[in-house]
Amino acid sequence: MSVAYETTGTSTPTADVKDPLTTTPTPTKSQTGSTEDMMIADLPSKESADVSPAISPALARMYRTKAHLHFLACCVSLFLAGWNDGTTGPLLPRIREVYNLSYFVVSLIFIFNCIGFVSGAIANVWLADKIGFGKLMVLGSMTQAIGYAIMAPAPPFPVLVLGYTLNGFGLSVQDAGANGYVASLKSGADTKMGIMHAVYGLGALCSPLVSTQFATASRWSFHYLTSLGVAFFSCVLMAAVFRFKTQDECLLEVGQELEVHPEESTDSSKYKQMFKLRELHLLAFFILIYVGVEVTVGGWTVTYVMSLRGGGPSSGYISSGYFGGITLGRVLLLPVNKLIGERLVIFIYIALAIGLELVVWLVPSLIGGAIAVSFVGVMLGPIYPIVMNHSGRILPPWLLTGSIGWIAGLGQAGSAFIPFLTGALASSRGIWSLQPLLVAMMGFLLVLWLLVPNTARKATTLDEEKEGTSTP
Repeated sequence: MSVAYETTGTSTPTADVKDPLTTTPTPTKSQTGSTEDMMIADLPSKESADVSPAISPALARMYRTKAHLHFLACCVSLFLAGWNDGTTGPLLPRIREVYNLSYFVVSLIFIFNCIGFVSGAIANVWLADKIGFGKLMVLGSMTQAIGYAIMAPAPPFPVLVLGYTLNGFGLSVQDAGANGYVASLKSGADTKMGIMHAVYGLGALCSPLVSTQFATASRWSFHYLTSLGVAFFSCVLMAAVFRFKTQDECLLEVGQELEVHPEESTDSSKYKQMFKLRELHLLAFFILIYVGVEVTVGGWTVTYVMSLRGGGPSSGYISSGYFGGITLGRVLLLPVNKLIGERLVIFIYIALAIGLELVVWLVPSLIGGAIAVSFVGVMLGPIYPIVMNHSGRILPPWLLTGSIGWIAGLGQAGSAFIPFLTGALASSRGIWSLQPLLVAMMGFLLVLWLLVPNTARKATTLDEEKEGTSTP
């Protein structure tokens, strides 16, 4: 790329200018406009502040600061998701008692949550294109806040499940947006994905510590006021950091070059291309089952322990131990993932989780079961971020954000559907059926992961087989 500065003296370009106050990054077009125009024109030409040698230190610092703020906002979004998922387990026995409900009826909480999640997953691609990533993140937080406000005064049960529906919609679009944004980063996406989902585990760890206290209080539903506070903080942060901008504009703010793909076209075309991808459906179904198992363990184990192992109200802390295990697993096992390989290590983690769940099922010990549940969390923890990273490797780049949103959205739907199925089984067969169901679902995860393509080349071949080729 040539550099041509207009001067009254010599016209020879000087490539060694060092002054950051007077030097602009290597331009991508003619420098005949204003300085502000030149800065805007330069943004698309930089992949990141760390890799461009021609970038000024001041601009590099700005890129890093923006990147840290964006990542912080995504982490807060995932913290809220974890907080939400960790809340229900300790409160579930109290909700059954207050409303005098069977296991089946109380499980409507999960099914209406599922309706909200699926609605958010379907609407995500269209909403992201129409109103933009930044506005969508604010909308998601605001919708969750409204849902918590509805639930806080302990309304009639039908109104309570309406609050869960709104909460599910808001959580779905936020989860999809945060995962899609981090997966689109060209620098450090793997590590950031692991850290972000560790923050999810942190939220799920903290929430039961609070909800367990409210579960025995007369105003048990006031726990949702604490959730409302977290959602309101998230809403303000999303507005302040992303400033209602599109994802492309946010990526430019951190100095990442945008890729223009000729395959991109209309919104309807994106939907068609996405849903023709066999690997997308495999990944989405895997995540649906995985998140369903993850939330079911955290949501129903407390009821299981209280009913069959003689645990008291403080059994809610078992849920904190489980989600604490998820948090630790996502951070401490990062070196193990790299050493063994992310594809192979998932088989190992699921097999170990099955073994630990058999301990919870077959060993009639309250303490032993609680410890085993915590280690189940450690084993399950790294799986979600690994799958998100793998999606970035095998899915077409121009469809990545929408695909990640669909996968994450269906995952959140799984967090509602599988717990509902558990409640239906517990109502007809007894709460003992929880453990056989979990073991069966984990075994199904092993089969699904075998079917997921290992590389982008194989994924493309499978897509071509699905669509058919028009050339001989």
